[in-house]
Amino acid sequence: MLAAVLTGFLLSIFLVFAGKYFKGKLAVLSALVPLGLFLYFLSFINRVSSGEIITQSVEWVPALGLNLDFTLDGLSLLFTLLITGIGFLVFAYTAAYLKGHEYLDRFYGYLGMFMGAMLGLVLSDNLLSMFLFWELTSISSFFLIGFNNSSEASRKSAVLALAVTGSGGFLLLAGALLLGNVAGTYSISEMVALGDMIAQSESYILIVVLLFGAAFTKSAQFPFHFWLPGAMKAPTPVSTYLHSATMVKAGIYLLLRFTPVLGSTEFWNTTLIIVGGITMFYAAVHTLFRTDLKGVLAYSTISVLGLLVFLIGLGTQYALVAAGVYIVVHALYKATLFLITGIIDHETGTRDVTALSGLRKVMMPVAIAGLLAAISSAGIPPTVGFLGKELVYEATLGMADWAVVLTVLAIATNILVLYAGFVAGIKPFTGKLPEKFEKVHMPSYLMWLPPVILAVLGLLIGIYPAVIEAPLIKPLVDSVGLEGQAVHLKLWHGFNFVLGLSALTLAGGFLLYFLWKPSEKKENAISKLDFIAPKSLLLGFSAGFRSFSSMWTNFLQNGLLRNYVTTIVLFLVVLVGYSLFSGENAFHINTESLSEMTFYEVVIMGVMFMAVAFVVVARSRLGAVVGMGIVGYAICLLFVIYSAPDLAMTQFSIDTLTVILFVLVLSGLPKYIAKSNLITRIRDAGVSIGLGVLVSLIALAVINEPVNKEVSDFYAENAYILAKGKNVVNVILVDFRGTDTLMEIAVLTIAALGVYSLLKLRLDKDENIEKEN
Repeated sequence: MLAAVLTGFLLSIFLVFAGKYFKGKLAVLSALVPLGLFLYFLSFINRVSSGEIITQSVEWVPALGLNLDFTLDGLSLLFTLLITGIGFLVFAYTAAYLKGHEYLDRFYGYLGMFMGAMLGLVLSDNLLSMFLFWELTSISSFFLIGFNNSSEASRKSAVLALAVTGSGGFLLLAGALLLGNVAGTYSISEMVALGDMIAQSESYILIVVLLFGAAFTKSAQFPFHFWLPGAMKAPTPVSTYLHSATMVKAGIYLLLRFTPVLGSTEFWNTTLIIVGGITMFYAAVHTLFRTDLKGVLAYSTISVLGLLVFLIGLGTQYALVAAGVYIVVHALYKATLFLITGIIDHETGTRDVTALSGLRKVMMPVAIAGLLAAISSAGIPPTVGFLGKELVYEATLGMADWAVVLTVLAIATNILVLYAGFVAGIKPFTGKLPEKFEKVHMPSYLMWLPPVILAVLGLLIGIYPAVIEAPLIKPLVDSVGLEGQAVHLKLWHGFNFVLGLSALTLAGGFLLYFLWKPSEKKENAISKLDFIAPKSLLLGFSAGFRSFSSMWTNFLQNGLLRNYVTTIVLFLVVLVGYSLFSGENAFHINTESLSEMTFYEVVIMGVMFMAVAFVVVARSRLGAVVGMGIVGYAICLLFVIYSAPDLAMTQFSIDTLTVILFVLVLSGLPKYIAKSNLITRIRDAGVSIGLGVLVSLIALAVINEPVNKEVSDFYAENAYILAKGKNVVNVILVDFRGTDTLMEIAVLTIAALGVYSLLKLRLDKDENIEKEN
């Protein structure tokens, strides 16, 4: 399985070097990769349907619990087949849709990377590796959504999608670390047996909230749904692949995968029912006010994702069976409708549903595919959509006290989804063909054949539901902790109450479709409420946060070196002082050493104090530099007294060089220092005294600490033996720590070049100004 996951990434790497050969007729050969992977995973159907769980483990960073553990069970098998099967059709479709595009090879590279990331995500049994693949899907989708990078709208949509889904990734990481800490393992299969213990832990609610945040952002649940309609700026193959069968289903997969671990609690079920219910109805209502075919499909996708979350929240066997079937239903008809929308846009140059009609006369196979997809989305027999819709109603009717409310909500949502499916799949092909579209022709078979295949599959699976019952749905139900063998899918259950609800849904949907006509006026009317939409609120918060950040930055990073130094020193004094001299482990100051000072030390200290006082009151810059030099030389004398001549010579050289450099730099500045106001002098004095007192206290405290001379003894004993040098300090700097010294010299050199460049730039600018004058 690891090889299958890596195949997509290897395709991307291969196209970096051989991409120029895949921009023409050979482009369609890229589709052989997902086709091969589809056949590979298809070969496991018999083993998985018989109850076998196939595993593979590759150690990566075992010390951190991070391994490449993969599991292929009913749930992951369903998703791998959708990822690779629909991926194959999308790869083939792209060869014609983006024919001749300058960056077609780059697009295939992004698709390959995304496919590999999705396969890794759904196959991972290690929670940390799942997080890595989760983030890779966000990154690769960023490149796909922003593929048309010359368009500002595409770039903004890509950034917004990355911001929302990437934030969910951080939540997933936090939840994974917390869950791994509680369970004592990052293996998801091992967590299943620990479900009761995890549910009783104090961190359970926080873990669930974090995982919900990840799932809701990825699967576009309210109020994080707004990134998905914006992502429709991407090319149609991206919309088809990411937003019907793969990326947006990643959150659904996460919820299903952790249902046996974290599910079956009131908090889990209630939250999912509420969020899913709000999302599915809210998004379905939005389809009434969209005139762009992609906009209609985007909001109907969000609605179905909400329905899936809603079903997972119900948590019963009927509900999870309905969720499994509906994943297949939605993938088939929504991928079909997206591909058809791409064909319409490619051939007519518009996606405006108010301007489209009669296209059946020039694109009959596409019209047939649209009709089959529309009736599947509506749940009309004998399509698989009818089977999914009946399972939804059976699930809601089994919820005791809330059965009526939940069923009414499901019926209302399905009516609106029917309307959206008819608008996208039927309306563009009915009615009179406008004169401007009379020359429209059928596209390449690579474009119209994939939607036809998907639409026909939706019909065949509806007629023969056994095709997915034993191989896919029963193993899926087993993998989420329920009894899959009790599942039986049938197209016809006789005349019953559920059939009556289906008929009511169809009647309401047909009535709505014929009475409600989408228009730009209605779309503009609903847009007046955008100011209270989640997207507007988030962007408003973002603007406010940016404004606050600018204010804070301007306050702290105002270009004044004095303020920078003051801030750093104050922070250092407060933080270090508090950490060193408070609490049980505080340093103790040894004042006995003060009484042991010799006459020479007292004289040298007196000279240092006078020099410091002179620097503080000096008006001349040169005088201040001289005073600082005296302080340095006094320290050199202290080193001599304490029998450290090597260190004294080094200090002497450094101080001499520093004074010379200061004099050279100050030669270009005014001779005298401008007098500061009283408040500034008091502030500077306070900061300086605070730092000085802190350093002095640390020095006194260190005297009281035990001294380990092992390192210094090593250098003293080996300086001459190993480095042939008698100056221990020089040997340390040049030999023992030669690499550090070299890096420090490099840093100083780079800084000097930077300063020189800035000065040179300023001088050139001044010369140009003088010439202009």
